[in-house]
Parts: sequence; structure tokens; C-alpha cells
Amino acid sequence: MLLIRPVLDVVKSIPVLFGALILGNGNGWQWIGLVATGLAVFVGVSHVLTSRYRVTGEQVEWRTGLLLRKHRAVPRDRIRAVDVTSEPKHRLFSLAAVRIGTGRHNHGKGPGKDELVLDAVTKQEARRLRTLLLHRKAEPAAETAETAEVTGSTGDAPAGPPEIPLAAVDRRWLRYAPFTLSGLAVIGALVGTVYHFAHELHLDPVELGPVRSLADQVTAAPLWLVVVLAAAALLVVVSLLSVGGYVLSFWNFRLTREPEGTLHIRRGLITTRSVSIEEDRLRGAEIKEPLPLRLVGGARATAVASGLHHGGREDGGGLLLPPAPVARAHEVVADVLGEDPLGPGLVRHPRRALHRRLSRAILGTALLAAVLAGLAWIGFLPDWPWLTACALLPVAALVGWDRYRALGHRLTGRHLVTRSGSLARSTAVIRCDGLTGIVLDRSFFQRRAGLVTLIAPIAAGKGGYQVVDVAESDALALADAALPGLLTPFLTRNSRD
Repeated sequence: MLLIRPVLDVVKSIPVLFGALILGNGNGWQWIGLVATGLAVFVGVSHVLTSRYRVTGEQVEWRTGLLLRKHRAVPRDRIRAVDVTSEPKHRLFSLAAVRIGTGRHNHGKGPGKDELVLDAVTKQEARRLRTLLLHRKAEPAAETAETAEVTGSTGDAPAGPPEIPLAAVDRRWLRYAPFTLSGLAVIGALVGTVYHFAHELHLDPVELGPVRSLADQVTAAPLWLVVVLAAAALLVVVSLLSVGGYVLSFWNFRLTREPEGTLHIRRGLITTRSVSIEEDRLRGAEIKEPLPLRLVGGARATAVASGLHHGGREDGGGLLLPPAPVARAHEVVADVLGEDPLGPGLVRHPRRALHRRLSRAILGTALLAAVLAGLAWIGFLPDWPWLTACALLPVAALVGWDRYRALGHRLTGRHLVTRSGSLARSTAVIRCDGLTGIVLDRSFFQRRAGLVTLIAPIAAGKGGYQVVDVAESDALALADAALPGLLTPFLTRNSRD
């Protein structure tokens, strides 16, 4: 890290150096940039030299700093997950960063007070810490303090218990990569970056020679040909970038179970990542089927567990299976949870839920068309926008019908299953013993239709999962069965029940 950290600090200081050397040339101001860069390098080197950590029977402590000292401690009984990440800067010297999560999230940019990051330790030490912090029942030296420098190693990692394989990536799953549309996000980011730099430098890309020649050819070609070629080129580029991103993110993906009751997830090509999740902290799983992926029979599975960051990214720390066949995703969720809650069909919701979805989809599109027609009537817009909105009415009705088809729920012995969504369909399987309560929510229109949205709060994942638009009697029966005794004093049962 004494070689890596100064280089990273200099790279971060390039804007300061550029401004000081260019704008301050000739008046002595360039020395300010050099001094600021030297101070940043000094602080970074002192951080590496003074970083220490200690693992005791009660907590994990970390301290660093020469002029401004920092000290952080995390109780060991609150550790929920251990994330081992090895970026290219670490892999050059066989190092890794160990992120210790406790289940409480910090919404800022840096690690929270209940999160500890040891950057960087040797790979052997990272494996030893993962085993030591998660396999508390098997640790022989839990009562003795262990101290080490962040840049060193305390010895060889103990041989861990044999792992039971649950899932591994298959090369044939690359066919699902183009349907994740991750390449589209990369293209959007690149276009935004290029536009930003061109705007800052007062450059017009159209005035460049190759771009101008291409623009002239496009202008001279028929419009339909330009649209077809542009769509084909975009499709090819998005597909190639999506496949590349799939390989980089999920290379050598493996999901295993350790006998001590821990799920171990490993993946990555350039940046490798190893995440361990205690099964005692596992609260369920979620199967996500975005529309493009669902059209080809694909899905991905994620864990619902405390201590994991849920930023919406598909390659997050709780990923149980990358984009793969939906049947394989169901198998992995069943293996992880210990039962198959997704086996039989889900309970369908009443037809009144279909009426709500159709009316919301059609009325929303019709209202948009009316607004666009009004703007066209007064001359602010041409006629084609509101005509296009009218043409989308059948599509809106189809989406509303598909949203109703997706609705479903089921209660197994230990899990509550709920499914909803059309463009982004999601099936959540939540452990009933992890629920913190039951919320029954009814809007004005739901009360008129006799429907209820049941919300299952849980201290993990999204914080709550919904069973949308279920009949009132069914919602009460489902809530009473999910948490027996909670609503029993307030229920009136019919004689037929």
C-alpha cells in the first residue's frame, strides 16, 4: 500500500495540479497545488503506516491517523456479514479489503460508524478474519486478543470446513446478458461524460472531421434507413457491452454453504469479491424478472438478509444467482431456504384487482393524451404526440392485464410468498418468524373495491414487502396465519370458517 496509496492520491489531485500549474503559471500559485498534493500524499502514507486493528472476544477495533487520529470499534455479536473485495490495486500485491457489516446502513458516502473496512490485508489474513468473525462457535481463541498491522499478516489462515456447492455460473448463461440492458447504462454514462467534457472545453463534436462526415452521410440517407441502421448498431453495442459486463461481474461465480451455517458467495474477474452471510440472519430471498429478461425465461435471485447493502444493483453482495434460467433460480432459492416455497401455484387475487389495474393504466394514458391534445390545440405542440399517446392505449391495457396476472401470494410452513409487477416482476419469499408486525393499508378506492394491501415489515432488504390488492377477508386470514395470535383478539370469524 506504500506503493499504491501515493499513486492514488496523486491521481485524485490531478485537477488541483492542473488548475495550479496552468492557471497559476507565472505568479507563484503553482506551488499551492504542489503543496496540496504533497500534503495529500503525506496523509495517505501516514494512514497506511499508523493503521492497526485488533480482534478480541467482544469487538473488532481499528485505529489510524498521525495528526488526526481515528478509532472505531464494532461489537462482534452484531456482525452480520463479512465482504472480502480484491480490486486490481489489491491483486497486484495479493491483498484484499475486508468490509465488516452489522446491518445498520449509512446513507452517506463513506463507511458508517457501525461498519468497519480493513484496507488492505493479505488474502490469507482476509480468509482467516472471515472464518474468525463468522464461525464464532468454532473459534479456539475467542477469549484472547489478536493484534496485527493492516499491511501485514498474523500467519497462515486456518483450514476452513469443507463447503457444500449450491450454484456455479454456466457459460451458457451468457445468452441472458444482452437482456439485462446493463450495456445501455454504460452507453448513457459514456455519452454523458463526453458531452460534459465537450461542454466544459467549448467543443462541438459535430465540427470534428470524422463526426461531420458521418453527419453529412446520415443527413443524405433516407430516414427509415438511418433509423434501422442506428437501432441495429445500438443493439450490437449494447449486447457486446452487456456480455462484457456479465463476464467481469460474474466470472467464476460460486455459491456454497459452510457447515457452520454460512453462505459464501464468490465472483469477479478483475475485481474479485467474496461475501459471507450467516444463515441465522437470512430473512428470505427475492427473484427478480425484468421484462426483457423474463421474455427469454431468465431471472436472478438475491438474498434478503440483515447486514447487506441493498442499493438495487443486480451484482450486490447478496446476489444468490446471476441472470440465469428462472427454473434454476427457483432451485437455488429452495436450496438456500431449506424448502421449496415456490413449488405449487400462487393464490390468484380477485377480479376487482384486475379492474383497478386496467382502469389505472387506461385512464392514465388517456389523461396524458388529453393533455397533449390540449397543448396541440393551443399551438404549443404538434399533433403527433397525442396521436401516439392514443395509439398506446392498447399497450397500456395489456400492461395492466399483465400486472394482474403477476399478482399472487402463498403461505407455506415458514415463508410468506408474494409476487407483483409487470415491467419489473419480483417474487419475494420472506420468513414469517422474521416479521416485525403486519400493516394493512387501504386507500379510498381500495375501500370501495373491498381490497387491502398487506405489508410485511422486516428488518432486512427493502424493509417491507407488499401483498397488493387482496380481498379483505383473505388479507386478515393471511395476516393471522403469518403471525399467529397478533390479530386474533380483533377478528370476527364466520360460522363457515
